[in-house]
Amino acid sequence: MEERDGQVVRIKGLKKVYRAGETNLTVLDGLDMKVDRGEIVAIVGRSGSGKSTFLNLIGGLDFPTEGKITVHGVSVDSASEEELSLFRNRHIGFIFQFHQLLSEFTVVENVMMPALIQQFQTDKAYGRALRLLRMLEIEDKEGMKPNSLSGGESQRVAIARALINEPEIILADEPTGNLDLSTGETIKDLLFCVVRELSHTMIIVTHNRLIAREADTTYRLEYGTLNPLIEGSL
Repeated sequence: MEERDGQVVRIKGLKKVYRAGETNLTVLDGLDMKVDRGEIVAIVGRSGSGKSTFLNLIGGLDFPTEGKITVHGVSVDSASEEELSLFRNRHIGFIFQFHQLLSEFTVVENVMMPALIQQFQTDKAYGRALRLLRMLEIEDKEGMKPNSLSGGESQRVAIARALINEPEIILADEPTGNLDLSTGETIKDLLFCVVRELSHTMIIVTHNRLIAREADTTYRLEYGTLNPLIEGSL
């Protein structure tokens, strides 16, 4: 199934309720959202508002209580675990606040990993990885282990890893949240530059107003609802 009118993500009536003791906690309450191909969407909101939960639902890492989620033609809300695993590897790139690199592998091996899982030929995976490391200005670190890298360098490797399979959509959860202000600004600039150059779609959760201002569309998630923000309101 192809996206209609270039839409990569379509969400309708999304609801997520958690059981908390004897009561139900409604985190997301009937959200609707559409994301076009190549669009960068930022989601802001206070801690605990459900931003990470929202990303996890879109990425098939959690299941909604109600509602429909379609990503690249896949009904994420009703797919099996096996279908979701294949879907995530092929179509989604995840970037988290903590880079989660594998310490026993080199930088380039970490980046190549999703492509090798996808059964790319090693030389093709290596070529793609090297190109991304070059774009993110850390090609010279390809043979190093993660424990030799700075926080900013590690996050660049994590970004490259997320992009290696040329995903239809990137889900980024506070990608600069664990970095100092200067390093975070550098990572933000590189991330947006590479995503736009490669024409990827991205949904990014952030507390960083500079990131939110550079997105094509920004929403505030509060009290379980998703509200678009007009330019200048951040």
